[in-house]
Amino acid sequence: MQSLIQTLQLIANPTKFLDNCALQYGDTFTMQVLGINSPPVVFFSHGEAIAECFAIPAQKLDFRKATHVFQPIFGDNSIVLQERQKHNRDRSLLMPPFHGDRMKSYGEIICQITQELTKHWQVGNVISMQTIMPDITLQIILQVVFGITPGERYQNLKKLLSKLLDDITKPWYSSLFFFPPLQQNLGRWSPWGNYLQRKQEIDELVYAEIAERRLINDTSRSDILSLLISAKDENGQSMSDRELKDQLISLLLLGYETTAGVLSWLFYLIHSHPHVKKKIINELNHLGENPTAAKITQMPYLSAVCQEAMRLHPIALICTPRMVKEELEIAGNIYKSGTVLVPCIYLAHRRRQVYTEPEKFMPERFLNQKYSPTEYLPFGGGYRGCIGSAFSMYEMKLVVASILSQFQLELLDNRPVKPVRRGITIVPSGGVPMKIIQKSKLYPSVDLAYFSHT
Repeated sequence: MQSLIQTLQLIANPTKFLDNCALQYGDTFTMQVLGINSPPVVFFSHGEAIAECFAIPAQKLDFRKATHVFQPIFGDNSIVLQERQKHNRDRSLLMPPFHGDRMKSYGEIICQITQELTKHWQVGNVISMQTIMPDITLQIILQVVFGITPGERYQNLKKLLSKLLDDITKPWYSSLFFFPPLQQNLGRWSPWGNYLQRKQEIDELVYAEIAERRLINDTSRSDILSLLISAKDENGQSMSDRELKDQLISLLLLGYETTAGVLSWLFYLIHSHPHVKKKIINELNHLGENPTAAKITQMPYLSAVCQEAMRLHPIALICTPRMVKEELEIAGNIYKSGTVLVPCIYLAHRRRQVYTEPEKFMPERFLNQKYSPTEYLPFGGGYRGCIGSAFSMYEMKLVVASILSQFQLELLDNRPVKPVRRGITIVPSGGVPMKIIQKSKLYPSVDLAYFSHT
């Protein structure tokens, strides 16, 4: 019964649950939050303990059992569920498109999508950031990751994904993944049967795109799907269609709603702190006309604002859970086989021993101090850190700069918001409604001609 109650508390209000546990038990505490008959789950927020977790050799850990709740969503071949050699192999294939010059080539798409989806905004309009941001990030992923241009398949995939992800964010629906006894396929009208049917429709669209892309075999394309199709591991083997499908779905789910959530927080935090907004505008003005994406993403204060937003409201609350295969010691405590270890990003970012006034939004802290990878870890860390971290930061800066350079906005409601759960991320309550005060032109647009020379 205790495991059921604690699991439901975590599902319903995860930040409140974690805050209460930390207040009562301190830096390390053990709960049962993986459904009925949950194993002991140990949460760590102290940097030294997190570092010890990251240093545990992979052969002593079982990642698949600790992340089983994601299997029905991501698929058996997702990098999230892989271990040791298979994980290393998949990571080596997935990493290159998200870094270096390849990533920079995506800047044009990010800016164009943002400008396209905001071009019809008029003075006096009220827009919800919790509505517009997922639309922007989903289209970025469909075009950058999948390489799908607007058309029938694009629209079908967008519609199916949006509706399914919207349902997964509801506590009652997401409970299906924590409690296997609820996963009974009793036909399309049953909750689990309905989920499986919708997931199959999405999978079929992704398979159709993969098959078409293999047939065309256009080596000049730079989208991530095309790069993954042509990528080969050290043995000369490429990914199968099923591997590609599961990795693409994982990238989409991990990079769509999460980035949209942080962007919603960014617009709320920037506009609820006028001095922060003023500093960003001044920084944008100093870039002059037609700045390149590289110049925008290197803006020191904008970077600090994004870092601080992800400190307060990280993309994920925890790092990848890891189950202990054999007895081991962390921070002086012995943990038996079957225990699940969880480095907690959310609580690590709020330790008063590390951050002065941790509950306050203070971007300047990232201009004046450098934090260790176990004190500040919005994308996780160690050999299981997020492969898309650099791309996510790149995307957020360009979306924020693109909108702030074109519109002056204000919050419709100045009352403080609360963090609420939406799927696997935490978003501001109320949807962040904003009013368009006036159109502005700090600079006409990002210099898209720049990208033809990179």
